[in-house]
Amino acid sequence: MEVVQLRDEFIKLGQALKLAGLVESGVEAKIVIQDGQVKLNGNVETQRGKKLYDGDVVEYNNQQFTIKANN
Repeated sequence: MEVVQLRDEFIKLGQALKLAGLVESGVEAKIVIQDGQVKLNGNVETQRGKKLYDGDVVEYNNQQFTIKANN
């Protein structure tokens, strides 16, 4: 499973999708999130600005990544 490293306390869902390389732009992230295509910890998430923290798991387009703190 791919890992997205946190540089701060949290990262927003749209930014995380871009960093993981699952979308090309913020506009694309907004569309797929609002369309209900993204799951956060197993549940559909429709808020692009949802804050993700260490241990959260995101799934989109049959791919998953996890959020890890920089310890």
